[in-house]
Amino acid sequence: MNDNQKPNIRNLSLGELENYFSEIGEKKFRTKQVYEWLWQKHAGNFDAMSNISKELRVKLSEHFSLPALTINTTQYSADGTVKSRFKTFDDHFIEGVLIPTEERKTACVSSQIGCSLTCRFCATGKMERERNLSFDEIFDQVALINEQSERIYEKRLSNIVFMGMGEPLLNYNNVLKAIDKISAEDGLGMSQRRITVSTAGVAKMIKKLGDDKVRFKLALSLHAANDKKRHDIMPINDTNNIKSLIEALNYFYQQTKNEVTFEYILFRNFNDSQKDAEELIKIYRQVPADLVNIIEYNPIDGANFAKPDEETIENFMKFLESNRVNARLRKSRGKDIDAACGQLANKDNF
Repeated sequence: MNDNQKPNIRNLSLGELENYFSEIGEKKFRTKQVYEWLWQKHAGNFDAMSNISKELRVKLSEHFSLPALTINTTQYSADGTVKSRFKTFDDHFIEGVLIPTEERKTACVSSQIGCSLTCRFCATGKMERERNLSFDEIFDQVALINEQSERIYEKRLSNIVFMGMGEPLLNYNNVLKAIDKISAEDGLGMSQRRITVSTAGVAKMIKKLGDDKVRFKLALSLHAANDKKRHDIMPINDTNNIKSLIEALNYFYQQTKNEVTFEYILFRNFNDSQKDAEELIKIYRQVPADLVNIIEYNPIDGANFAKPDEETIENFMKFLESNRVNARLRKSRGKDIDAACGQLANKDNF
């Protein structure tokens, strides 16, 4: 039986793993040992489980697969950002980024291989969506980026953002299961309050997050504050218009009491005028939002957009602040290695 036909051992719960060891006559404590290797020590294969007998490791490899992500290539930016291309068991590639600042070490992770949403300003949107990532592949990204953070910066990750490749809410179950495992005491033990899921806006699934009473933070990629402009750059707005998103975000807040963040990329002569800022403020006032992240546009191949000049950006920010909007300008990180917002695309010249 080849590895693709064997059950993935990480799909087993602690109880199911215990039953397996009981059936093969192994002692109960083996369950905890193996489970720790899978989720806390992040073993990439059975041979890495050094306190398990060779005989048991062979038996496990005969019965189960362990299709862990591996790092294919790594790039280092002049500003300290680290971009990794991960290889999946079935030879696909995804990208994840470690973004360091003095106060934080943030992992930006992907949820899908490619993306189906075709946002015009995003490199990932120009790729085909091959498949969803499984919950353990998402977990692996965080674990591997955490290892990088500890090795390079001698600090564990402080934050995780689902802002990499793909739309997280179109891979709903795997994203939530991954977050559960990332935050579990027998997983990576990271606080859900330090995890942010960013969505292009799937109203039905935003409401489902509310029904599921999630504890992590939610960010909406708005990028234009009226339906016509948003439709021009984000086709998802056809089926998830701004009115439906405002309603969904308010429902999410009622259910979770988690405030929402808006993400807004500034494009020159498109959404950077005072009128655009006024429309953004109207939306901000209709939703319990704690922050508007104003993002610098990062150029990608084949997209006819440009970043506004510094004076325009400054005026936009000042107008928001004078109207009591909690706005923050998010400076691009890792632009020199195509690791900045909207640039993840599995380029061949990685």
